[in-house]
Amino acid sequence: MSIAKGNKWYYHRDMELISVKLPPALRAKVAAEAQRRNVSQSTIVRESLERALTGPASRGEASCADLAGGLVGAFRSGRRDLSTNKKLLADAIVTNARRGRKRRR
Repeated sequence: MSIAKGNKWYYHRDMELISVKLPPALRAKVAAEAQRRNVSQSTIVRESLERALTGPASRGEASCADLAGGLVGAFRSGRRDLSTNKKLLADAIVTNARRGRKRRR
């Protein structure tokens, strides 16, 4: 359980105050999320910081999506069934297996 979901009295003790400047658009998003969840804006900021600072990227780990970056979804093959079509999958496996073999001379 994250700190933000714990006892609400926790925040009245041992908390330090910091000041953060946010662009108006981001400030509006924080306010809207706080209102939607019926929590304080400070709670939204704390939870976001916790996620950002304890996530894979903060530990130097990168997901496949992080490594691919903007390439994910950038190309279209025209086929909607590439991941489920068994014949296409089998053909891809065979093609990839052939690429790994060295040619005899």
